[in-house]
Amino acid sequence: QVQVVESGGGSVQSGESLTLSCAVSGLGVSEYRMRWYRQAPGKEREQVATISHAGDTEFPDSVKGRFTVSRDNAKNTLYLQMNNLKEEDTAVYYCYVLGHSGRGTQVTVSS
Repeated sequence: QVQVVESGGGSVQSGESLTLSCAVSGLGVSEYRMRWYRQAPGKEREQVATISHAGDTEFPDSVKGRFTVSRDNAKNTLYLQMNNLKEEDTAVYYCYVLGHSGRGTQVTVSS
C-alpha cells in the first residue's frame, strides 16, 4: 500500500522560509517524476514544482526564483524549499507521485 505524508507546513510571516517534506512508503520513487501542488480556498489547484527522476526541475512564474525542489531517492523523500514567502503562497501543499498524494500540509503566510 502506497502512503504519502507531507509535513513541514506552518504559519510564518512574509519574507520568511519553510521547507516541506514528502515521505513516500510502499513505492520506490527513484524512477518517477514527482510534483508539488497547492490548493488555496476559492482557487484552482496550482502545480508549484516538478522534478524528474533525473533531477530536472520546473516551476511556474508565481514561485520561480523563490522555491526549489529536491529529492532524496534513498530516503524516498521529496522536499520543497520555499523562500521569501508571500501571503499569496498561503495554501495546503500536496505531494504527488504516480497517482498518489497525501493529506497535505498547511502553509499560512501573514504580513
